[in-house]
Amino acid sequence: MTSSCGRVVAYVLALVFVLAAAPALTQTLDDALTKFAADSFSLTEEGITGVVATGSPRAQAIIEALQSGRLVFDPAGKKIFIRDGSRVLDAVTGEAVASPPADLKLVRINNRLRRAIEAAIGTLTLMSPDPRVRLSAAQSVVRSRDVNSLPALDTAIAKETDAGVKRVLTQARAAIILYKDDAAETDKIAAISVLRDRGDQESLALLSSLPASVPAGVARAAQEGAASIKNQLALWEVLQNAWYGLSLGSVLLLAAIGLAITFGVMGVINMAHGEMVMIGAYVTFVVQDLIRVYNPALFDYSLAFAIPLSFLLAGAIGILIERTVIQWLYGRPLDTLLATWGISLILQQAVRTMFGPTNREVGNPSWMSGAFEVGQLTITYNRMWIVVFTLAVFFGLLGILRFTRIGLEMRAVTQNRRMAAAVGIKTANVDMLTFGLGSGIAGLAGVALSQIDNVSPNLGQSYIIDSFMVVVFGGVGNLWGTLVGAFSLGIANKFLEPYAGAVVAKIAILVGIILFIQKRPRGLFALKGRAVEA
Repeated sequence: MTSSCGRVVAYVLALVFVLAAAPALTQTLDDALTKFAADSFSLTEEGITGVVATGSPRAQAIIEALQSGRLVFDPAGKKIFIRDGSRVLDAVTGEAVASPPADLKLVRINNRLRRAIEAAIGTLTLMSPDPRVRLSAAQSVVRSRDVNSLPALDTAIAKETDAGVKRVLTQARAAIILYKDDAAETDKIAAISVLRDRGDQESLALLSSLPASVPAGVARAAQEGAASIKNQLALWEVLQNAWYGLSLGSVLLLAAIGLAITFGVMGVINMAHGEMVMIGAYVTFVVQDLIRVYNPALFDYSLAFAIPLSFLLAGAIGILIERTVIQWLYGRPLDTLLATWGISLILQQAVRTMFGPTNREVGNPSWMSGAFEVGQLTITYNRMWIVVFTLAVFFGLLGILRFTRIGLEMRAVTQNRRMAAAVGIKTANVDMLTFGLGSGIAGLAGVALSQIDNVSPNLGQSYIIDSFMVVVFGGVGNLWGTLVGAFSLGIANKFLEPYAGAVVAKIAILVGIILFIQKRPRGLFALKGRAVEA
């Protein structure tokens, strides 16, 4: 009984304390808001600091309203309001005002105040329960370097449990200490070490823009830190270009791999191969369009439907082309080239008639959207999954060629067609299935390309020349050569583009391949076999 009475008394005292403190808090917030009504940039800055210092639950809403141009004041009554659409809210209470003053004026801000606002928002969100919000707040403080955020930062660092967020909080504190006038020289040098380890462009800017008045030891440490960051960034730039090259190479590989087996087995130069890629991309568009209409909840699974459908449709069209046109033109390479070119024009026009000439946008599923960072390396999810998908298709095709009957027959026909026919292999059926398989894989390439490029009737034309270069460079009919050739050309292209431009880079690569095949006409990895070497 005594214990229960004690708890009741404690609750009552706590309630009395809160009720007594509320007017004081409101009064403090009112005092801070009064400065916004002075229409002075310097007083507005003091008001921002004052609002943050109150710790009021309304503080963040007020600062965000100021940032977005919704904070207004009554020149006569010096009272502050927030515009919320057609409503006007009391800044202190957040309640709608029935009859707001007619002559409300906007609280003006400038660039200096914008930095102060960013710092204030960062300070207010440093203690958020969401780690992502705390991380964003810490990054805001790094950019603003607001000294007023230092006490909040120290508190946040002491309480932070997430290692990644804590690291950024420490970096934010270092940025403030480095530019704090009364900070000790040893503290500034320690801050430089923290920023050097951060190693990004923002840290480089902080170390490179110190005032001339800093002590010589600090200036020397900052110069050494800036030089170290420049070296790190140069290395990360190389790695970033290499990743861009790998992602481009994966696209080239996916577009060329079907062409490699078609060209290798049949010796047919298929100028309509790019249109198979286009068909795969349009299948993806149609699938997503149907899902949006009938069952939007399945959108994240749209590629699971598009991949098999693209393979089957492109493969079926490829078989149809081989049975109706190409089988009558074997041994006549020029006629085959002209015929497939004509087929490519027919397919392009058919698609223009059905879908129109304009570009079609294909959406990314949620799991392919966004990006993540590894150090200073930015990796987008769509590119990453395309690389994974390409390698899966590549090794899947290797498995088919190595462990299945049709794969064995395709390899036999590639190496010696006459001998394969002599041992009972129906070379005509192998040609048909090879053409269908190559076209189906091109359809898969279209699914991947739809995630990084707009879908248009000309989509395939953008990659057909590059695909032929990959096949010739790597070695006709050799899948490993196609893999090495695609990634090599992709990386070379991305390293040349910053210096020569996209067009000149492609021309330089083409000239390089022409010179290369003068020395190695069969490419990097030439096929072995009596017929091949004859």
